[in-house]
Amino acid sequence: MNILREALAAAAVAAFFLPAQAAEPAAGRYEALARLTPAERAAASGQTLEVEVDLAASPGFSIDIDGQRAALRYRMAFNQIAEGWSWRPGADPAREDYYRFKFLPLQSVAVERGEYVQEDKIGSPQRMKILWRYDYFLAFENLYDFYPRQADDDAGFSAELPAALAGRVGLRARAHLIEPLISESTTFWKATYGQPVDFTLKKRYLIGVLDEVDIVDRLDGHLICRIVPGSGHCAAP
Repeated sequence: MNILREALAAAAVAAFFLPAQAAEPAAGRYEALARLTPAERAAASGQTLEVEVDLAASPGFSIDIDGQRAALRYRMAFNQIAEGWSWRPGADPAREDYYRFKFLPLQSVAVERGEYVQEDKIGSPQRMKILWRYDYFLAFENLYDFYPRQADDDAGFSAELPAALAGRVGLRARAHLIEPLISESTTFWKATYGQPVDFTLKKRYLIGVLDEVDIVDRLDGHLICRIVPGSGHCAAP
């Protein structure tokens, strides 16, 4: 885990020198919460969390320009957490989703952990790499506080912006933590002759109640417009 600690430490140092408006790195916040004792975690419940949404890992994100205005859309229909703690097998699909918790992707950290020689194909020894990836998410179950539940693949957050800002947009989420605060799952794929990589994927969740989604200018961090419960939409001047 030394390599991971070094990577996270570097991220924490970098974050220290970011502008005051910058959101906190998800990896560092998760690691800090994971180190808490049960009593300390209980005390941390309710703390405010502000995190940057990874738009590169968000296929439902788009911006369409029409003249001097731009329409931003962040679709949430498929951002459902399929972990056991989110699943409701008895859910009535007419009234509720099978998966309680939704997610916003926050950060990925890839860590190379060496290699070894294996003969997966007889007579053909190979060097197999060992790669771990840590994907971080904000998990929340109050999506429909923002807009009504609907059978629409385009349902989600939206904003109307000046077209000049379209290439500078960032998304931040503000939430407050709820117990158990964090959760983690692990999936492993064994290296093969055709895919010579031992790959371990750890999905790590910060668990909270979503309070707002902010559309920000990535260049200077200033707020462009804010989406709050009851709207799902905002319009910048």
